[in-house]
Amino acid sequence: MNNESLLYTLALQKTANIGDITAKKLIQYCGSAEAVFKEKENNLQAINGIGKNVIKSLQNSNLFQQAENEIKFINQNNIQVWYYQDKDYPQRLKNCIDGPILLFHTGNINLKQQHIISIVGTRNISPQGKRICEKIIEELSVLNPIVVSGFAYGTDISAHKAAIDNNLQTVACLAHGMNQIYPKAHKKYMHQVEENGGFITEFWSSSNPDRENFIKRNRIIAGLSEAILVIESAEKGGSLVTADIANSYNREVFALPGRAEDNYSVGTNNLIKTQKAQLISSAADIIYYLNWEVKQKQQKQVQTQLFTDLNSTEEKIIAFLRNKEKVGLDEIAFSCQLPIFSTSSSLLNLELKGLIRPHAGKQFELIA
Repeated sequence: MNNESLLYTLALQKTANIGDITAKKLIQYCGSAEAVFKEKENNLQAINGIGKNVIKSLQNSNLFQQAENEIKFINQNNIQVWYYQDKDYPQRLKNCIDGPILLFHTGNINLKQQHIISIVGTRNISPQGKRICEKIIEELSVLNPIVVSGFAYGTDISAHKAAIDNNLQTVACLAHGMNQIYPKAHKKYMHQVEENGGFITEFWSSSNPDRENFIKRNRIIAGLSEAILVIESAEKGGSLVTADIANSYNREVFALPGRAEDNYSVGTNNLIKTQKAQLISSAADIIYYLNWEVKQKQQKQVQTQLFTDLNSTEEKIIAFLRNKEKVGLDEIAFSCQLPIFSTSSSLLNLELKGLIRPHAGKQFELIA
């Protein structure tokens, strides 16, 4: 995107009374951001939803000076820009009606042909929640996914650090401009994140980490990924907003269950109870629900890294399948007196261990 096109697009992004949906509508009608500002007033009024307030906002002469200043900041700080019609713009976010018309990013981000999962949760993550977060990312690492989060305290930074520890690409979505980092205590992680992925924001250098910006930021976290995993959450919180947005985008939402009396399990338990999230307890559940392909080479890694010992459920299934030919999922669950979701998860674990073989029609048999 050349500087002239960027100038007009930045000006449109900054225009009051115009959000991303309206901006896209104007660009589609007029042909470009530049054409929007040069279009006749009568023609603009003919566009559905474009009223006098929008037209008056487009006539603000200060917009272009502000845009020029932002271009200087972008060039001086080696910031890359994605325009929503560019081929490099994140494809999943491009399919979201309210995705930003411009995204600014730094680092070494490559979102193409990759599994992407967003991990969110409370800023007051418990030691157990942190341990589970780290374990799931370690288990998923054999599939080389990108881990997306918001660089905040608690769950976010735990997810980023675990991704880095497992040599995974990680993307931090910011609720402010690239001229600062919030929280300041996480500045020490910036270099590692940029080496292993990078930062993304839709906000200008003049934007501060205001409350409303975090809400807007959450739709980017949801839109970038295939699925959202909520580690822990109180009854209300930003991670639940992200989960709602993800559901509206038809993304898979997963949640870790917790004890009923734990304040930071109320939100995740409610997501599961209201069927807004799938209950998961391991990386194997995520792999199963998303139907991520485990290639033979990865399967060998999984056997040594992901699963070491059989748990009681897996032992029960193995005992049932012994000396039997192909058996269906429902029959296995009924005979072993197990819930379907638990049986499915355990069967995937056993498949990854190389102990059972799946067949068409959800049939399984023990490998001799």
